[in-house]
Amino acid sequence: MKTIKLKPGKEESVLRRHPWIFSGAIASLSAGLNEGDLVTVTDSRGEVLGTGHYQIGSIAVRMLEFNSSALPDDFFMQRLESAFRLRETLGLIRPDNDCYRLVHGEGDFLPGLVVDIYGDTAVMQAHSPGMHMARGEVADALTMLPGARIRNVYYKSDTTLPFKAGLDAENGYLIGQYDGNIATENGLQFNIDWLKGQKTGFFVDQRENRALLEKFARGKRVLNMFCYTGGFSVYAMRGGALQVDSVDSSAKAVSLTEANIQLNFPDDPRHHAYTEDAFKFLSDMKKDEYDLIILDPPAFAKHRGAIKNGLIGYRRLNTRAFEKIKPGGILFTFSCSQAISRDMFRMAVFTASVKAGRRVRILHQLSQPADHPVDIAHPEGEYLKGLVLQVE
Repeated sequence: MKTIKLKPGKEESVLRRHPWIFSGAIASLSAGLNEGDLVTVTDSRGEVLGTGHYQIGSIAVRMLEFNSSALPDDFFMQRLESAFRLRETLGLIRPDNDCYRLVHGEGDFLPGLVVDIYGDTAVMQAHSPGMHMARGEVADALTMLPGARIRNVYYKSDTTLPFKAGLDAENGYLIGQYDGNIATENGLQFNIDWLKGQKTGFFVDQRENRALLEKFARGKRVLNMFCYTGGFSVYAMRGGALQVDSVDSSAKAVSLTEANIQLNFPDDPRHHAYTEDAFKFLSDMKKDEYDLIILDPPAFAKHRGAIKNGLIGYRRLNTRAFEKIKPGGILFTFSCSQAISRDMFRMAVFTASVKAGRRVRILHQLSQPADHPVDIAHPEGEYLKGLVLQVE
């Protein structure tokens, strides 16, 4: 196997089992090393630190195994079985719930790989050239995974792989075929658009937060901003909301929201959907019109260089909501920007409350669910943060 040797002192993070090795830590590498190759990583004295996938860029190696110069033949099956057992332990695999995240990259010790399950279909995303090269092996292991009952594996990585790698990844079925796209989450049904939708087709990371919102919804007039597939809206409807309005700038997202409402609550007059810019909708709507507002925008800061503008966006968005929500109302507000820390987000929301002149109490502090685990050696894996606020 080809080898990468680190500079003196640069092995410390690897010894702490952080899964990323940055290009600046590398002293030398084997000739002919290609993106996606498996490499043995050594310290400056030649002592083996582990094995990982090599790629060109700031993150040069994603570690798959520590203290070993090779991977076992059944490496992917071992890791997938471990991930599946965790989801069983979490109680996610049951008749009224057949969608969940099976693999969450570094959090499941498979850096560069994401796998979401929707019924009998696994949607796989590679975020590294190495996982792209291994896609066939991973797909085979998924269909052989005991107890998972996976028949179809759809590969969706055209937007997640480094563009400079020139891999020309094409989306498509690696195993099986399209045979329906309805999945069940906590007894509610959803159309999942893994063919053309965002991410893998559905934001499974909000499952527990949607269930919490359901408990607040009874008798409320609910506004779901950035609704996408309408997940929060469907839960609010089941929770007994008087009125649910869903807003998204994408007509396709609004159409999917309406389809999911119809799937669960056919011809229910409580729901209305609007294709409109979120900031404009918040600015134009009347004060005190809603008792419960959900703000779940796309990432405002996708990298560290965008943090300043991202925080401005969060302050502006939350200020509008604070200005308009009915006194005594409940605000669910989120950030999925990995570059923005929990403290940064909380300060942005606090600043918005001061600017709007509202007294606010924190009822819940939210995060990603347990099927999106965070490797304790890789704190960067914690990306979703949220607050449930009561606004006077």
